[in-house]
Amino acid sequence: MYRIAVIAGDGIGPEVVEQGLRVLESASCQFGFEVSLHRYPFGADHYLATGELLPDQNLQEIRNLDAVYLGAIGDPRVERGVLERGIIGRLRWDLDMYVNLRPIRLYSELVCPLKNKQPRDVDLVVVRENTEDAYIGMGGFFKKGTPDEVATCECIYTRRGTERVIRYAFELARTRPRKHLTLVDKANAVAAHDLWRRTFEEVARDFPDVTTATAYVDACAMWMIKNPEWLDVVVTTNMFGDILTDLGAMIQGGLGLAASANLHPGQVSLFEPIHGSAPRYAGQGKANPLAAIQAVSMMLDYLGEKKAAQSIEGAVEKLFAEGLLTDLSTSSGRSTGEYGDLVLGKLNETASVGG
Repeated sequence: MYRIAVIAGDGIGPEVVEQGLRVLESASCQFGFEVSLHRYPFGADHYLATGELLPDQNLQEIRNLDAVYLGAIGDPRVERGVLERGIIGRLRWDLDMYVNLRPIRLYSELVCPLKNKQPRDVDLVVVRENTEDAYIGMGGFFKKGTPDEVATCECIYTRRGTERVIRYAFELARTRPRKHLTLVDKANAVAAHDLWRRTFEEVARDFPDVTTATAYVDACAMWMIKNPEWLDVVVTTNMFGDILTDLGAMIQGGLGLAASANLHPGQVSLFEPIHGSAPRYAGQGKANPLAAIQAVSMMLDYLGEKKAAQSIEGAVEKLFAEGLLTDLSTSSGRSTGEYGDLVLGKLNETASVGG
């Protein structure tokens, strides 16, 4: 029995989460595990009605569950950053989800914007530090709103925070066929990134079977476009990881395919699509839920249900292989529910063959 917190959130979040939960239910029946859903209303509507973001009592409840499944957070009716920092930011920081894991995998060259790139060329994983850097909010304003305004923001890196995410990335690289890890920083211009370089070199001694490389973030961005096949596992800072993974999402076919995990290994962790709430599409029933479905696959893999996770990803892969997914845009004419039906159909085919 897995106890899952469900936060559907804002915008298209409830629509894509509904499809993800359909897939989760089907997988639980096929692979013989049970799921107990704990639904929470947090998001813009709840905040505007009650003033609550993520109360302490509910955070403590979530701390004792097995995973969090999140749709999306963000709404133009609420001041920018309030929901994001108060809900998903608090989950990441207070539950110390220090790894943001983003697989970037191309299923079909038909959805890749890069010329002459095949699925074999785009298969990497970005390990993004998730609790430090500029995002922790150290800084502020002086003479705000005047011509002399000063804005400051401090990037914070700790040895502990840097080492643990680098070590996680080495351990992940060790499990992959290529066993290669690239550190991405800006150590030539940001002196504090020397901590990343030194820590990377020291941890590498514990993983002699993993080959390594280092790259400045601007060079890495170029490589992702020109030679994505060079990259296997990438480890990087919070801010750089945020930017590079959106770039990676477009290479693999768009934000509608991109899922992520916010991990504290061995403890409750959070799984979500990275596309955001997309409020202009909310309620139209045409949002692509594949990223939310892939987030379910990542969640099951983390929980130890490896076969179920592989089955879900395999279903998506088959849909691409059979030419059923060639246009993933909101103008494709396919509804959110129809995407879910396609994935469920492939899951049921797999179950029939297995039986």
